Amino acid sequence: MMMIRLCTIVIAAMLASAPPAQAQAYPTKPIHVIVPFAAGGSTDVAARLIGQHLSKAFGQQVVIENRTGANGNVGTEAAAKAEPDGYTLLVAPDSVAANPHVYKVSYDALKDFVPVIQLSVQPIVMAAHPDLGAKTVAELIALAKKQPGIRFATGSGIGSAQHMATAWFAQIAGIDLTQVPYRGGGQAINDLIAGHITLGTLGSTPLIPHYKAGKLLMLAQTTATRSKSLPDVPTFQEAGIKGLVMDQWLGVFVPAGTPPDIVRKLNAEINLALKDKALLDNFDKSALEVVGGSSEQFASRVREDFSKYQKIAKDLNIKAQ
Repeated sequence: MMMIRLCTIVIAAMLASAPPAQAQAYPTKPIHVIVPFAAGGSTDVAARLIGQHLSKAFGQQVVIENRTGANGNVGTEAAAKAEPDGYTLLVAPDSVAANPHVYKVSYDALKDFVPVIQLSVQPIVMAAHPDLGAKTVAELIALAKKQPGIRFATGSGIGSAQHMATAWFAQIAGIDLTQVPYRGGGQAINDLIAGHITLGTLGSTPLIPHYKAGKLLMLAQTTATRSKSLPDVPTFQEAGIKGLVMDQWLGVFVPAGTPPDIVRKLNAEINLALKDKALLDNFDKSALEVVGGSSEQFASRVREDFSKYQKIAKDLNIKAQ
């Protein structure tokens, strides 16, 4: 009898210490990663780099799906409605936290997703085509006062961090600028380089190669201090726009209800990816500053920014028509 009880205790201890069977088995089929913006922008670049790592680590195909529209709402809503089994991920910027304050959305940003991990932060950068005729923020302000309504491109729609940053700048500077929203940074950058539009506020990733090639000017970046990838570009605060500080993050989400052990497995593997030298080099070239950390830490950031964007949208009266 004592031997039976001893065996029972040993087996129970072994079961308690073993990883959950669900996490051990996962994944057994391809994983789909929804990117709610077009190819070529910061979100798409980061998603593909993470996808490559997960594919090698898990031995399963990782499929990137660009589902664009409504400032990322089309792809985000699709991810919210997906089966919560770990086979649909969402890689998205902070539009997840901003859009509910600007659009009528069918998802609850705080209840319909589980934040898995924050990938990065990056500056939002205001860039200009040489034909604009403004090489600094001060010159742009002077030009905009003479020519109200200068158009600026964003790689996302109304109420995005890129739009809010520019509207905030215009309010402080006392000028009028007109947004031209694109479905992704790649599309916006093409028109900016071609001179079809001469001002743009975008994530740094698609801008850097063209800035280094001398095709575009960078007037300012939104972070509190200069990004190490853009040491020659002043912050808005340095350019005299006091108080304007905003960065744009990228993160991975899964639908609410996804088993916690799968969330933990994804978090652990992506944290490993963010330590890979090749990936770090690629992120660094795109001015994406790696963050990583726990699911709980990212969830806290999402909640904080949800409240922050609610206030900014209200103060700037930003609302989709």
